[in-house]
Amino acid sequence: MRHANASALSSGDPGIASLRGDDLRDAYLRHLTATGRGNLPYERAARRFFETWPDPQDWAATPLQERLSAGSATRSVITFLMLHGGLRPGYDYLLSRKLSPLWREIQTSPLRAEIDEFLDEAEQLGFTARTRLATGSQAPIRLLIQTGKPMRQLTVDDLQEFAAACREREHATGISHRHYFSAISMAHMVLFHLGVLDSPPRTGGPIPYEERLAEVSAPLRAELVGYLERKRATCDRKTVSAMATRLKHFGVFLTETDPALQSVRDLDRRCHIEPFLASLVDAVSDKDGAPISIGDRNRRVVAVATFLRDITEWGWDAAPPRKVLFRDDIPKLPQMLPRYLPIDADRRLAAALTEHPDNELAALALRLQRACGLRIGELLDLELDCVHELDGNGAWLKVPLGKLATERMVPLDPETLEVIDRVTQIRSHGRPLPHPRYRRPAQFLFTYLGRRLTQQGVRRELDHAAETAGLGHVTSHQLRHTYATALVNAGVSLQALMALLGHQSAEMSLRYGRLFDATVRTEYERALDLAKQNTTAAAAGDTGGRTQLPLTAITGGRDWKDAPLLKSRMAGGFCLRAPAQGACSYANICEHCPSYRSEPSSLPILAAQRVDADALARDAEQRGWIDEADRHHKLIARLDALIADSETQTG
Repeated sequence: MRHANASALSSGDPGIASLRGDDLRDAYLRHLTATGRGNLPYERAARRFFETWPDPQDWAATPLQERLSAGSATRSVITFLMLHGGLRPGYDYLLSRKLSPLWREIQTSPLRAEIDEFLDEAEQLGFTARTRLATGSQAPIRLLIQTGKPMRQLTVDDLQEFAAACREREHATGISHRHYFSAISMAHMVLFHLGVLDSPPRTGGPIPYEERLAEVSAPLRAELVGYLERKRATCDRKTVSAMATRLKHFGVFLTETDPALQSVRDLDRRCHIEPFLASLVDAVSDKDGAPISIGDRNRRVVAVATFLRDITEWGWDAAPPRKVLFRDDIPKLPQMLPRYLPIDADRRLAAALTEHPDNELAALALRLQRACGLRIGELLDLELDCVHELDGNGAWLKVPLGKLATERMVPLDPETLEVIDRVTQIRSHGRPLPHPRYRRPAQFLFTYLGRRLTQQGVRRELDHAAETAGLGHVTSHQLRHTYATALVNAGVSLQALMALLGHQSAEMSLRYGRLFDATVRTEYERALDLAKQNTTAAAAGDTGGRTQLPLTAITGGRDWKDAPLLKSRMAGGFCLRAPAQGACSYANICEHCPSYRSEPSSLPILAAQRVDADALARDAEQRGWIDEADRHHKLIARLDALIADSETQTG
């Protein structure tokens, strides 16, 4: 944000740093006259100050309390000197004094143009006017005053020195300086996009393993850290970080229960492993103090089992001489179906994200995740050139490497393209940011205030939208489940579903097939109708003659012998095996299935089945299908045995 009449108001003298004593006093008095603020108290204060401190930098060496005791007229002199390059008062003074008249005084100082450049870039990155002005006064102005450098010469070391001064004052006073640290981070971001600094500020970052496992005894910690360092060579950074968290729990347990334990080589199942497994039942989360889930228990045990297995296979000296953890020790996970959003909830959430967003960019991100079935990590890793137009084949979204380290292409419809177009309009523009996976510069699609949109920001917006829509807690991954469920309900093939979701095995995608399968529903309703028909016929006393099943409903009106799938009758109706269960090894010979049961009431159907099998055997012999004929003769023998059993039960 620029201030009006910058060139007219700027009368600062960049050469003031070379002046001393009376020359400095005269420069200050001319400044007062030029700004219409000259008066006798100010002139007297100036004379006293420069008589005492001909070199103002000597004043900066006095104790902080003495510097802070200056009256208002003297503070005007100090402000003039700071803004015109004549004084570097120390961060302790700059952090202790409220620089209330700063924005007025800076109008006529050499810092005016540089602060304007900073504020303009902050505005381009999307920071609000209030944030820009607050940050401008808290960080860049103080940096420019204390370093005495032009803004283009500031370094990361300068920011770190300022942050260290903030921490020192925070420790001395007990007053939080969080707003200063936030301002320093924002200033770092703006200076990066201005091209002053080479890299953006780091948010968080990995904590050294030695520090993360500090609560583990030194001998055990050394073995665990050595293992984690080795896994870094072959595993993703996040994977190793998760291992570190879970192995830390194991290490802390061993340290607390057996402080004398010097190596995992000395692990004893009765003394260490079984008590550890038992402790997980009552273990609580470090985040909220609630009992950990069965999934977390499973992951902790798997991490320990993997650690012990690996060091044994590698031949490490630390490996226990005998196996102490077994497969049955791993808690069994319940086979849960995907948690999708019902149609009504899905619509209400979409409406909340569209009509009442709190953070529009995060809301658009969630809409894109729902439209393409993305994992949240894949969503935030999307780059600006992620949309690909193919002649005659529409638009596609290139999904970057995700959880399974695979890329994929997802087709886009016009509505989703409009979402992406809107994102490109409102995203924060600036320099490319380092890619977290490759460290190369990348222009990410979702950038906010000069940095990548965070998972926390997306989840906050989802919580807001869910509350607006009157829903309970919703996770971002449920949007992916909802996308997959909608595709299954629409009849998408397994192969297409695997490609769209980025699954490497059919089992992963078949979870959605088990959730909703139109074939299962159709077969269930057909079998239910048949059961009702048989019940009605039996109640009416219609027991004579051969029981007829409506095979034409299955064969489409063709000769039943030519039907590709159904060539057998069953006493209890049709088999309800779901396609998601895979191919049946007893197809068309259901009577051989171990699940088949015959009863006396099955005799009419079994007799009819024998007639059918005999007809099929003769038909196969006439066509020269010897193997097929043998199969039907075996079925006839099986039917004869079943008929005999049923007759015995009747007798």
